[in-house]
Parts: sequence; structure tokens; C-alpha cells
Amino acid sequence: MKYILVTGGVISGIGKGIIASSVGTILKSQPVHVTAIKIDPYINIDAGTFSPYEHGEVFVLDDGGEVDLDLGNYERFLDIRLTKDNNLTTGKIYQSVINKERRGDYLGKTVQVVPHITDAIQEWVIRQARVPVDDDDVEPQVCVIELGGTVGDIESMPFIEAFRQFQFKVKRENFCNIHVSLVPQPSATGEQKTKPTQNSVRELRGLGLSPDLVSQAVKEKISMFCHVEPEQVICVHVSSIYRVPLLLEDQGVVGYFCRRLNLPIETRPRKMLAKWKEMSDRIQKTGCWSIALVGKYTKFSDSYASVIKALEHSALAISHKLEVKYVDSADLEAGTLQEEPVKYHEAWQKLCSADGILVPGGFGVRGTEGKIQAISWARKQKKPFLGVCLGMQLAVCEFARNMLDWKDANSTEFDPETKYPVVIDMPEHNPGQMGGTMRLGKRRTIFKTKNSILRKLYGDVDYVEERHRHRFEVNPELKQHFEEKGFHFVGQDVEGERMEVIELDDHLYFVGVQYHPEFTSRPIKPSPPYLGLLLAAAGRLPGHLQEGCWLSPRYGLMFSERPDSSHPVSSRDFS
Repeated sequence: MKYILVTGGVISGIGKGIIASSVGTILKSQPVHVTAIKIDPYINIDAGTFSPYEHGEVFVLDDGGEVDLDLGNYERFLDIRLTKDNNLTTGKIYQSVINKERRGDYLGKTVQVVPHITDAIQEWVIRQARVPVDDDDVEPQVCVIELGGTVGDIESMPFIEAFRQFQFKVKRENFCNIHVSLVPQPSATGEQKTKPTQNSVRELRGLGLSPDLVSQAVKEKISMFCHVEPEQVICVHVSSIYRVPLLLEDQGVVGYFCRRLNLPIETRPRKMLAKWKEMSDRIQKTGCWSIALVGKYTKFSDSYASVIKALEHSALAISHKLEVKYVDSADLEAGTLQEEPVKYHEAWQKLCSADGILVPGGFGVRGTEGKIQAISWARKQKKPFLGVCLGMQLAVCEFARNMLDWKDANSTEFDPETKYPVVIDMPEHNPGQMGGTMRLGKRRTIFKTKNSILRKLYGDVDYVEERHRHRFEVNPELKQHFEEKGFHFVGQDVEGERMEVIELDDHLYFVGVQYHPEFTSRPIKPSPPYLGLLLAAAGRLPGHLQEGCWLSPRYGLMFSERPDSSHPVSSRDFS
């Protein structure tokens, strides 16, 4: 097993996750089996109870793990399926060690940070690195490990010490360190400053780790003062994150890893990177289509990171530019008209000028009436609409109020005393404890009819398996009232008790899903619900459905083959 540790210096949020994902991508293209681990030094057990404004979105895995959004980057770039143990936190490590101490595993010894915590970290990494993450169930050969935060943070010290010991345990030829740092360029001088990176590398060395690669600009100066060869300094300055793997490949990173870690890499054309190059070449697109994202966390784009990526993947697939218009749902409400009329009219102008409307998931009552107003406008104006999780539930509320004339219709999450509880809490939901009590992870959704737009977008399959994260569900006892009015629950769970997909008659694209399809979207395999929204916004959905949806995950995006045909199909055939 080869281990590549990615650390960061100067500031957090500098792009360690993208570098780690890109390194994994170019190694996987060789081909080498790659896995990834994200270490977060916070004491939380997982990311499940974070506010989106605190740490961005909560990414959900197949096994129901609620993890850091960087694991979403790993899955999207590497096209792998990770587990909750691929996200290691201080809370998990301390909980594991304390449980062992309570069981008496340490035989009365004094339990300390060194060696017990540091040993637990190393054991976790070694164990998790060997868990298969690809569909072929083969044990990985390389594990890319991202250490969150910056070198010098007090909370990350046990992890730094653990890896200082780890490099000797696994031997030098099996371990290397990439250090990602910032080169600021003050506007007063216009000159790039390398001193912050020099100090960061010096501090890392003082803690016992020496970087093998420094992700930086100003090669010669960094090489001189950080005691690394010029080939070990990688400059990353790109307009799109999808170009980073290609940039690292061009700068000889694969060759360096081959020599440094003695990797069994074959020198032959790499199909996976060829796909990435074709995709990145199509970033300069013609035609621009706008999607209004109506939510309550719109001031911080990382709150909807996977949603934005899923939209980007779909835009890439159909070779169009994407403009996301962030609309704070509270600004659409009547209260804002009274207090801040300018903000109210600006929000409605954004919504009305968009080519499609997306209402993503969320929690809490704030802004829900604004979301219902946006959904109502999309339904009446026949604008393409996609509701995800809470967005689907609010579409049910809107239809019940305005088409079934149930004026009081609501979710019991927001109004426990509503006369028409069209959305109710699930029996297994435990309101006494917040962490890990939702319906989480991969679940199967059965299509109940062949005449479904979303079914066709998925490749005319009988069922799909997507990831969930919710505490409330559509009230199944009221289903018949909706379907009599053309509001159909075309997808349900295996037992037929939970409503998973909605579609509306006489509308080009009015779709809601209880699951989160954005979590399984990939740059080369876009999520069908999001692809459908972009196609409808661009006026191309009917033609796409007539073609047979060859861009669906069933057939692949970039170079697949039509069923019963040997003719390779490129996404360009549908552009």
C-alpha cells in the first residue's frame, strides 16, 4: 500500500481537496486502484449536525455516513463509493479509544495522546486504506489522505505526530507528503510573496514531516528556500477545477510518483484522462441557460456544493454555459415586501428571468413560504422545475393548497396542528437525539409506471438506487387525492409506502424527488434529474427523450455504445 498525505499551509480552504482528488484521478487513469481518506480535526463525531453556514453542505454516502463535503470531491473525481469510515474526525478517534479504555483493553495503563491516540489514528488509516471502493471490489493500491485545516493548528497536532511516526512504520518508499500552500500577491506591489509558504514548510519540517511536492507558484524561489527540487514544486493556476488533473499530468506528477513510490505504472494511452480532456475542452461553451436556486443558505455557495456540481455536470454534458441565480427564499415572502421592498422585487426579478427553477433540500421553517411561492410560480408558468427532498415536500404542500383547495395544508415539521398534514414525520425518527437519526444512505426507488419522464432519463430502468437524508415524508394516506388531479407519485420505495418521485401532467418538466441525486452525480456521468432540468431549460428535453436518453447512467456519458449496436456514441452526437 502506498500512502500520499496532503497537508495545507498559510490558510484553510486553499484547495487541498481538489489537489487530493486530482492526484487520485491521474493515478487511477494509469490504471491504479485508489482510495481516499479525509481527516477533520474537529471533535464532532461526524458532520451530520453542522449548520451549512458553519462547514458547507453535509455529504451523504451509500452507507448513510454524514461526512465532510470533500468526500464528495473524491467520489466525483475518482468515481468511487466511499464509506463513513473514510471520514476520520478527532471525535471518532477519541470515542474509539475511550470505548477501549472502558472495556479494559489497555489493562490499567494510563491512556495518553502518545501513544494511544496516535496509534489509533495509524491503525484506522491502515485498516480503511484496504477497503475496496471500486465496483470490481479490488483492494486499493494507493491511499490519498487529506489532513484538514492548516499546519500549526493545535487540534491537528495529534494527527501530525501520528503521520510523523507513520512514515517510518510503512517505510519511505511507501509514503510521501504533498503540501498545498498560498502565494499571496498584494495589490500594492503586484509581486508574488513566498515567505508565508517558506514559514509553513519550515513549521511542517519542525513537526517531523518533509514535503515531497509543494503545490505552488514561483518555482525557483520555493525550491531554493524550501529545500526541494524544482520538479517537486507544482504550479496550479486554472480557470476550472476540471483542468487540475490535466495540469498535474502535464507537470510530470505521475512520473514523480512512479519514481518516488515505485508504482507499477504502464506507459500507454489513458482512456480515463482522455475523457477528462474532452470534457474540459467543452467548458468553453456557447449558449447560456440560467437556473434559479431558491434556498435559505444562498449566502454561502458551499452550502449547496453538490447541487452546483450536479448542475455543472449536466451543463457540460449538453455543452452549454450555466448561470446559477441564488435566490434567498425569505426574500420572496410578503413580509420582505413590507420591510425591504427593493430586495423583494430583486428576488422576484431573478426568479422570473430564470430558465428553470430548483428548490433543494433544507431544514427549518424559515423561508419555506417563499419556496412555496416559487414552486407555485413554476407550476402556473410551466417553467422547468426540480424539487429535491424538502423541495419535493413543499411542491406537495403547494399543490394541496392551490389545486385541492386545502388552504391549511402543510408539513408537520412546520405546523404540527395543521388540518391537512400532507407531509408527516417518519415512525423511526427519534426527535430526542439529532445525530444520525434520519433516514440515511442508499435506498431503492421503484418506478410505478413506464410513462415517466424521470424513468426515461434514467435509461428506462425499473428502479434506481439513490441516497437519502430526511426525517419527514409525504403522507401516503392522501396519495389518491393528488393523483386524481394529475399530480402523480411515479416512484415509490420497495414497500410502496414512501413517495419518492413526483411528476405533474401537462407540464414539460415538473419533477420532485425525495432523495438527493446530486450525491451520485459525476463529471462524466451527470445526474438524470439535474440533466432533465437543464435540458428542459434549454428547450431540448423532448428531442433528448426521442433519442432514447443515451446520456443516462445506464449507458454512460462520454463514450458508450447504443444497445444492439457497435457504433460508439459521443455526447457530441446530442449537442
